[in-house]
This record gives sequence, structure tokens and C-alpha cells, in this order.
Amino acid sequence: MSQAKGTVRQLRMLPADMVNGRDRTLRVDGNAFEWIAVFLLDHPHVPRDTVVTWPPLGMPAVALTRRDWDFLFDQLRSTTAVLDYLFRAAGEPAVPLGDEPVRYYELAAADADAPPREIDTELVGAGGILFSVPQLPRAPAGSDGTNVHRVLRIILEDIALTPLGEPMTELNRFTVLSDLDRLPVSARAEWGHLLLDMLRDVPEVPDGHCKWRFRRMLDEDGTRRLIVGAATRFDRTIQGAFTAYVQLRHHEVTTRTGRTEESLTLGVLLTPRPGAGRPWDTSTVRVHGDLEIPPEDLQIYSDVWNRAFADGDVVDHDPAEGPPTPAAG
Repeated sequence: MSQAKGTVRQLRMLPADMVNGRDRTLRVDGNAFEWIAVFLLDHPHVPRDTVVTWPPLGMPAVALTRRDWDFLFDQLRSTTAVLDYLFRAAGEPAVPLGDEPVRYYELAAADADAPPREIDTELVGAGGILFSVPQLPRAPAGSDGTNVHRVLRIILEDIALTPLGEPMTELNRFTVLSDLDRLPVSARAEWGHLLLDMLRDVPEVPDGHCKWRFRRMLDEDGTRRLIVGAATRFDRTIQGAFTAYVQLRHHEVTTRTGRTEESLTLGVLLTPRPGAGRPWDTSTVRVHGDLEIPPEDLQIYSDVWNRAFADGDVVDHDPAEGPPTPAAG
């Protein structure tokens, strides 16, 4: 634990270049991250009722066995969810090594019994619906046997493997992956079903037209927003239209919340890929803070995406041809 504290102190004094498992270099500035110290004991015969203690480190800290560690990743299948759990567990009384699954299920039971928190559903447009899912699912991720939870995993892999162009950096990629991985584990199967349904639906349009479908999610504090969508095809026009959509929705929410500087929006667009091989292409747009959109551009975005159709409708039209006529969907 002292080594962990020393490592963080060193990284805060002097950033370091680190190579990840994909052989990519990221510059790590210790001041840019929140840290937790994790003591991991990999041993086949851990004595029962062993509780590890250590002097205060000035940051959260938790002790686990390797079996505990593997349990958390098998249960959640999300790096972000595991980290959130570890920070939460570090604030709880220590448990004996090997008893982490017991603590996990106790916290999962508490999550299941907790009432939904209040949130302004109008921030996601007229007809916004409050969905409440436990932060910690009792059943392991993907236990329904459908494998639809893997849709998000495939999207994450798409982003991880996409070649970067200027001015994108590995840190930008890391940030996008982290934002997308914040989708609650308990919601991923339902989102997987929805995304596959979107991809099956959007090609069914006449030639020269484009159908769009969207799902938007706003975190309870109103500062993090995820938009996933599907469109009939991908080209520069579709890319521009989707970018405008993400920027417009970001601007609308930050205007209402007044929390512009701390807000971010991640948009992920799937487009069917004809032929054999990959079933879709993945495109991403991430914006944060004050976008300083010129008023004339903002008016164009609003004309295309707001005046043309109410939230929840499907646009069967190419945005390059001007404001579309709404089609119920």
C-alpha cells in the first residue's frame, strides 16, 4: 500500500508515458485522475477471517484476493463498473480476504431496495422517461443467455481499433471508451436489443432517403449525456448531420442546467455495413463545455432536428435536402 501511495505521488510530481495492453502509449498525469490503492493477494490458500489493515494513505484503499478480483470482472464485465465498486467498497468497513462476493451481494440487495432518485426527465426532451436500475446487478452480466450485452463490448472494441486521425490522441480514445463504459451494467442487455432492432429497421427506406433512430440517456446529476443512434448509411452528409444533432442536444441541456463547463455529451452512431464481415460501422462524436456555436448555425441545427419532428419520431429523409417531414416511429 505504501508503494501504491508512492507511485501516485511520483505521477503527480512528474507525468509518465505508459504503454497499455494494446502496445499504445498514453501520457499519465497523476493530477488528472482520481486514485484508489488496491492490494491484490494471489495465493491458493488464504487463511479464513484474515482482515488486512494498513496506515491511512490519504486516498481510498481496499484489499482483495485474486479470486475476489476475478469475481468482480465476471459479475460486471465492465472496467468502469468494477472501479466504481472498488471506490464504494473502500468506504465500507473491511471484510476478510475472500469475502468480497458476500459484501457485493449485500450492496446489490441494498441497491435493489433503494427508491429511484429524482431527475428532470424533460432534459432529454418531451416524453422523457425515468428508468431506475440497480448499480450492482444480482445476476452476472449476460446471464440471460442472449449475448446481447456483447453489443456494447463490440462497439467498445470498434472504438479501440479505429485508426486515429489528427488531432485525435490515445488519451481522447481512452476518454471516449471510459464515457461509453459508464452505461449501467443492468441496462446493457436492453440497450443491446434496442441497437440491434435499430440496425434492422433503418435500411427499410426508399433510395435516396435516410432513417434515423436515437436513444438518449442523461446521468442523474445532469452533466453526462449518452446518445446512441442508427442511420441508414454513412457518408460525410450523415456524419455532419449527426455531429450537429449531438452538439444541439448538448447545448439544449447545458442551457437548462447552467452546468456548461462540467458537462459532456458522447454520441455513438451505428450504420449498417453491406456485405459479409462486420455487421455495422461505428462513429463517435464527443463534445464538452461551451461549444460556442454561432447563432446562425444553432438555428439551422434546430430547424433540421427540432422543428422537423418531435423527439421519438423517426426521420425518413436526407438532412442535406433541408428540413424533413416527420414520420411517426
